[in-house]
Amino acid sequence: MAYLNANIPVEYAQIRREYLYDLKKHHGEVEECIIFGMSAITGRSPLFHCIMENGAVYYRLPISAFIQRGFKPSDVPKRRLDELVLWNCFSYYPAVTSWDILDGQAGKYIGKDKKWHPGAYLFTVDFAHPESNILDTDHSEIPQEHKCAHILALDDGNYAAQPNNRLIWDIPSFTVKDNIPDWKVQTNEWNVEDTSKWRTEDTDKFFYEIEEKKNKCPC
Repeated sequence: MAYLNANIPVEYAQIRREYLYDLKKHHGEVEECIIFGMSAITGRSPLFHCIMENGAVYYRLPISAFIQRGFKPSDVPKRRLDELVLWNCFSYYPAVTSWDILDGQAGKYIGKDKKWHPGAYLFTVDFAHPESNILDTDHSEIPQEHKCAHILALDDGNYAAQPNNRLIWDIPSFTVKDNIPDWKVQTNEWNVEDTSKWRTEDTDKFFYEIEEKKNKCPC
């Protein structure tokens, strides 16, 4: 698992030039770029790295800094970062995955404006805690708090990062129902070794027996 920085599937895009000048000038202008990586910092929005045509690299820009190639800047609505990204990163340890079943598929997310925003799947960022010797102060492995971030290329030219519980995917050969799920948040931790009802036999056998533990308590 990556720490802090991670490779992502490269995305040829345009960068809003004001983000290269600390939002102080060059508003409304863009230049070509390739987004190639990301940073995950607990408590901050996912941040992205890009390289420009002059060979310079710029790190840690929010997803709102970019629009898709082929769009005129004047045709792409400027949206607040918190409209495009619902949650900050849950840890410094991002896992980047491109799910085959979602590759190139259309989807839509419900925004804070209560409207559906359509787009296409690019890849997914998930978060975890790396190992037990590091103090776990984040929420990435609490079942009811876990969220991933699916990265989308929106139909309006923007990009977005949204969790499962804000997204509906459209796979025409399978997703034939139109209802919005009324599911509940997962709160269970699924563990097959947290029981006192069984144990393995004390032996050097390769195919050892599993036996039920007898309750010796007289109560």
